[in-house]
Amino acid sequence: MLLLLLTLLLLLPLAMLLWRPQSRDARRSWLVRLQHCVTWGALRWAAAWQQKRLAQSTLHAGQSQQQALRWCLRGVQGPRCPLRGSTDISTFRNHLPLTKASQAQEEESGGQPLPPTSNRYHGEASLQATLLGLAALNKAYPEVLAPGGTARVTASSPWPYPLPWPWHALGQVSPTGAKDPRVLLLEALRSPGLKALEAGTAAELLDVFLDLEAHGEELAEAIAAGNPGAPLPRRAAELREALEQGTRGLALRLWPKLQVVVTLDAGGQAEAVAALGALWCQGLTFFSPAYAASGGVLGLSLWPEQPHGLYLLPPGAPFIELLPLKEGTWEEATRTVLLAEAQKGKEYELVLTNHASLTRCRLGDVVQVAGDYNQCPVVKFICRLGQTLSVRGEDTGEDVFSEALGRAVGQWPGAKLLDHGWVESRILDSSEGSAPHYEVFVALKGLRNLSEENRDKLDHCLQETSARYKDLRFRGSMGPAQVHLVGQGAFRELRAALAACPSAPFPPEMPRVLRHRSLAQCLQRRVVS
Repeated sequence: MLLLLLTLLLLLPLAMLLWRPQSRDARRSWLVRLQHCVTWGALRWAAAWQQKRLAQSTLHAGQSQQQALRWCLRGVQGPRCPLRGSTDISTFRNHLPLTKASQAQEEESGGQPLPPTSNRYHGEASLQATLLGLAALNKAYPEVLAPGGTARVTASSPWPYPLPWPWHALGQVSPTGAKDPRVLLLEALRSPGLKALEAGTAAELLDVFLDLEAHGEELAEAIAAGNPGAPLPRRAAELREALEQGTRGLALRLWPKLQVVVTLDAGGQAEAVAALGALWCQGLTFFSPAYAASGGVLGLSLWPEQPHGLYLLPPGAPFIELLPLKEGTWEEATRTVLLAEAQKGKEYELVLTNHASLTRCRLGDVVQVAGDYNQCPVVKFICRLGQTLSVRGEDTGEDVFSEALGRAVGQWPGAKLLDHGWVESRILDSSEGSAPHYEVFVALKGLRNLSEENRDKLDHCLQETSARYKDLRFRGSMGPAQVHLVGQGAFRELRAALAACPSAPFPPEMPRVLRHRSLAQCLQRRVVS
């Protein structure tokens, strides 16, 4: 209905233009401005309607979650359904046990791919996230959505609901339907007045800037050859000059009016966000429009101007429960709580039920309640459960390992961590003749070789961070962690291998712990030091 209304509104001014004796350029300019005004007016109306619905649903979170559960169970009711037509939340909990996250299920299946899952979300929650995210972004940065103010530089979009129809009217620089990252980047580079960059994920944006540095001269020549007019050759010279000044602050040198980077900070993106913020995108704000997982859109981002990574968990579908955690663990007897029962400062694992299957799936994502919006919690992502290695029963988690690795990299002169992955030595058959240990693969900026002294620092930091690891190392039950530096593009190849799996989620989650030899070998083949 909204699309039909917008189409009619756009056709009316077009018909009017045909009756006015104006030059072609004047008509085009006038039409662009009018299209932008009408399109943004329609989006404002839709966003205001969604905001009203959100306010009403969060004021009565219990009732809203009851309706969400009813929606999720619709279509799976039947003679074999244990609920026998009931959508009572207590009955739902009692009859359906919690299931493990998809990664654990895949491991239990012997590494066989899971059935295909949807790569995108087209439901109400994703549409709500996109509309409210656009409204919030426009409120915080009014110039960003002006004609020619935004460019997407990756094939994927950070907005959870695809809205191809307003982007042309809103004047996005990116060519409609373009998939080649090089084409997208060239169009962005030709537009020095950009106010926002869009990328599907932070890791993809990191690849864009690494390619920009590696192939800067080729891009400059392509810009200069694109048009014999004066502005583009001058723009090519500006690109060369910006690259000559180094990595730090490159984005603002290329686009002096840039204000914000819009990208999803899906699982495993923290290092990419940190590297971009410290180097290429220094001085810019990052905005993630939604908190999404393979089961749907879970959180809304309504505050671009506030600290990065705060999400409201709405009470609509999919149905969300919170599993209380104590010191990073949970007990079988622990019961989940609903959104209105969440307590500020407490940590919970997210449990999701959607309309696709009758399961209560523990996602493995741990969030901490940072505040509230009416009766619903505002959360920030903490870590992922299940991302652990255990060669001697030590169970070193992702958060512990990342802390130790961060300390070690901080002691490597000039190094900035871009990405990492780790694997048990038995996966790569690398513990023959030695004690089992961790194999660690890192991508760095500013360091081309790792000395033995640098490699040893990670093992020392792990011992300082984990008492259990230190004890096993002291006894000789575990060998020292082996650190390998991989070349540019290694983790991109790994992400491509992960995306090729039929069960690959969207947005793509980057596993830090690699449990299958084929994935670990993607990095092993690219070791340079």
